[in-house]
Amino acid sequence: MSESHVETNYSSRQSRLEGALKAANLEAIALNAGPSLTYLTGLHFHLSERPVVGLFTPNLSPVIIFPELEAGKLANLSYPVQAFSYGEDPGKWQTIFLEGMQAAQFDGRRVGIEPRRMRVLELDLLEGTGLITEFTSGEECLAELRMIKDKNELANMHQAVEIAQGALESVLSWIKPGITEGELAAELTVGLLRGGSDSQLPFTPIVASGPNSANPHAFPSDRRLEGGDLLIIDWGASVGGYLSDLTRTFAIGEAEDEMKRVAEIVMEANEAARAIAGPGVAAEDIDRAARQVIVEAGYGEFFFHRTGHGLGMESHEEPYIRDGNSLPLTPGMTFTIEPGIYLPGRGGVRIEDDVVITTDGLESISDLPRELRIIGD
Repeated sequence: MSESHVETNYSSRQSRLEGALKAANLEAIALNAGPSLTYLTGLHFHLSERPVVGLFTPNLSPVIIFPELEAGKLANLSYPVQAFSYGEDPGKWQTIFLEGMQAAQFDGRRVGIEPRRMRVLELDLLEGTGLITEFTSGEECLAELRMIKDKNELANMHQAVEIAQGALESVLSWIKPGITEGELAAELTVGLLRGGSDSQLPFTPIVASGPNSANPHAFPSDRRLEGGDLLIIDWGASVGGYLSDLTRTFAIGEAEDEMKRVAEIVMEANEAARAIAGPGVAAEDIDRAARQVIVEAGYGEFFFHRTGHGLGMESHEEPYIRDGNSLPLTPGMTFTIEPGIYLPGRGGVRIEDDVVITTDGLESISDLPRELRIIGD
């Protein structure tokens, strides 16, 4: 059996949560549908008009509040749960939430939530129980758990990178002047799915050509590729809910000399960041290493985003590789390194790799060529 198919021990994760709660001065945590709930339970729910909440209190079985049509998802779990389901009448939901919170013994407790994910819908139902409960941010507590990836998680991420890289290589020969950014994004999406990615991709591929490539988060448009364009492709795959997130920059035919030089500078910045990263190094030091290369080359004002972000069950999660983040990196942490230079009205270059901290340094999971590649001649 491959490592990517090793069964996850969710009871162990829930036990680790108890220690993280104590360290964060929290007595419990409430999670709605999303990656953290899946991480702790293996249950997949999507955000919809029907609320789903998981309640976790030390020394108690998790409480899951969910719509009864989802009951099949709780069959054959490897750990005990307290299940509270509701029907289609919203007028009865508050009663079910009260029963669930009482079972989780939330009354009088300091409870963590995820402010970036918890919706007003679920929070209103939790607060509407009338129990005296203090809700506060539990994001740091959850980040402590999820930042360190185990062998199974890393195996999934390696496979997600392999699928993404293969999908890109499969479409490069198809790229030529005259096709639109949207057409290329669609072709790449098909390639990702055919290559074995989960059906839910991390994000819609970013395909930005010519002046559009100066926008780091451009959305594929109907602009047609032209000779001399720079072309940024930012894309990823998903395997078992774990993601890849990569970026490479290409030239459609011959690029102008300054843009070639910009591409060399960004590649040097990427290399500098990868060279300094390792266990015990502060996240901000990686950002500074990449930024220093770009600043010294005279393009500092055109690199206006952080050097990277954590990667795992979400395409953006902790740790964030930015100035001011003194977090020491630890083996098992996974993140991106993606310096860029963007010249308004002309074009941009970004080179993004997925990396993992090891016991003695850094491993780059991605290995596609980083230099500016000429395509579409």
